[in-house]
Amino acid sequence: MANSAQARKRARQAVVARAHNGSLRSRLRTAIKAVQKAVVGGDKAAAQAVFRTSMSTIDSIADKKIIHKNKASRHKSRLSAAIKAMAA
Repeated sequence: MANSAQARKRARQAVVARAHNGSLRSRLRTAIKAVQKAVVGGDKAAAQAVFRTSMSTIDSIADKKIIHKNKASRHKSRLSAAIKAMAA
């Protein structure tokens, strides 16, 4: 338990930050799943459109340091590869 006023305030702030970060992480997962669903659907044009919107979401969450930039890059690369593999 926090014993000083500063520690109590930091504990309160941590609760708010954790909720905010959780919602952003959820948005990231939803964006990734949307692209994967479009790839499974088989429509390459639709998958590319969803990927373009998801890329900005992934980048913004990485910029806020919710996930590491390399993890964001890895997700984007794998989604892009899945879309490119649709033509073959």
